[in-house]
Amino acid sequence: MKPIRLIPAALVAMLTACGGAATDAKTGAPAGGEGAAAKTAVLEMFVMSQCPYGVEVVNAIAPVKKQLGAALDLKVNYIGDGAPGSLNSMHGPAEVTGDIAQLCAMNQDPARWLDMTLCQNKNPREVATNWKSCAQETGMDTAALTTCVEGEQGQKLAAASFDTAKARGAQGSPTIFLDGKPYEGGRKGKDFLRAICTSLGDAGPQACKEIPAPVAVSAVFLSDSRCADCDLHQLEPRLKGELPGLNVQYMDYASPEGKALYAELQAADPTFKLLPAALLGQEVTTDAEAYATLQRFLKPQGKFQSLAIGAHFDPTAEICDNTTDDDGDGLSDCADDGCKQSMTCRPNVPGKLDLFVMSQCPYGAKAMIAMQDALGAFGDELDLDVHFIGDEQGGALTSMHGQAEVDEDIREVCTTKLYPKNNQFMKYLACRSKDYKNAEWKPCATEAGMDPAKIQACFDGEGKDLLRESFKYAASLGFGASPTFLVNNKREFNAIAAPDIQKQVCTDNPSFKGCSATITAADPAAAGAPVPAGACGQ
Repeated sequence: MKPIRLIPAALVAMLTACGGAATDAKTGAPAGGEGAAAKTAVLEMFVMSQCPYGVEVVNAIAPVKKQLGAALDLKVNYIGDGAPGSLNSMHGPAEVTGDIAQLCAMNQDPARWLDMTLCQNKNPREVATNWKSCAQETGMDTAALTTCVEGEQGQKLAAASFDTAKARGAQGSPTIFLDGKPYEGGRKGKDFLRAICTSLGDAGPQACKEIPAPVAVSAVFLSDSRCADCDLHQLEPRLKGELPGLNVQYMDYASPEGKALYAELQAADPTFKLLPAALLGQEVTTDAEAYATLQRFLKPQGKFQSLAIGAHFDPTAEICDNTTDDDGDGLSDCADDGCKQSMTCRPNVPGKLDLFVMSQCPYGAKAMIAMQDALGAFGDELDLDVHFIGDEQGGALTSMHGQAEVDEDIREVCTTKLYPKNNQFMKYLACRSKDYKNAEWKPCATEAGMDPAKIQACFDGEGKDLLRESFKYAASLGFGASPTFLVNNKREFNAIAAPDIQKQVCTDNPSFKGCSATITAADPAAAGAPVPAGACGQ
């Protein structure tokens, strides 16, 4: 089974990672830690210096390192690609410099590098420059550090770090190993402390003996084995990051117990209909810290607290590909009206290509740049539409990366309506994607041959309604990951490089002239950059 795809973006943000790779860097026990222990736990973290999720775990592990001292061998490495002089990282050159600064600090001053990194993490967007002031603040030798960061040594440290990450198979920030095994626990300091102390056993220092037992929380995960993307097994270890005392019972709708529970939930709430359902016991409300984090995703559901996970499967409705009349109306599969919009029953439309994105998702941005390059090969062979992924809460439009993303989504959806001829809108989308954090959008409009005043008028007028409909369309198809492509109205795929888009399109349209073309990236920097697979929102 495929994992569920529609977990709300805010909840995903607690459980997800940036795409990427890292090295075995020298570390030391910060001042204040305890002395040597009979056993040492090894915690390896593979991060990117500008990835918010990587920053989060480094901030969380720092006080744990101070508590455990020599009992914890902490190794922090970085994810990227390239050789000295041509290093790359997902968030760009500034991140590479930030990685180098932190690696140089580890190498130069093992006792202080973590404090310097914590200082930098207060503003991770500035890691390329704030290492100087942070080095001074934490008492490091700034002159020696500068020599390393700006010289050959820093390049070599970063290249070695990137190679180590590749060797360990680290492709997401953070990727974490505890004593050589993948770590799938929570990302708060208490979670790391509990996991490390469990590994240390009786050899753990005093801090391990003072950890309170986790609150026991029961849960029932109700799903339906007929649903291809309703499997909740991947949710359990992630949720245990917030609720280490979680005890899950899995239940299938087809079982007598499942049907009885489904009927019970409907009796308590007639609006309850869709699966899967992650139902937590009321004990969750007694775990103060976890409940404070999860409360906005929970709602009462009978005797449970139901976690919002994007339930979308009606177990009483027609299943569109099992040759069975599931809903008892005398019609099965695609003959049933309920299946008309399913992927199985959608008509094949050669050359139709839909792209679903978030405008400030780094993967979505790469896909839009790549899509503009791919258009150069296919031209009018492709009928391209771009749609946006987001939500509406209380009448307000929301998106994973905040209000700035919503605003840019509105401008971009406006360009798709105002400038559809010859896919002119893609010139603006690709231009913005190259510097999507820059609030100055008008230069890209001008570069694309568009009138900024028209875009602004749409933004102030019908733009929100256009985006609302775009969000609804993406949701109706169950698309919550940026980027997602839909080719020929039938098949979805993920790609963030132009040759991969070309390959996928040509799988369904092998006779297109664009299939024999060699795609050249319009942006040389984009052409030479690594394109790790990934998506925002899943």
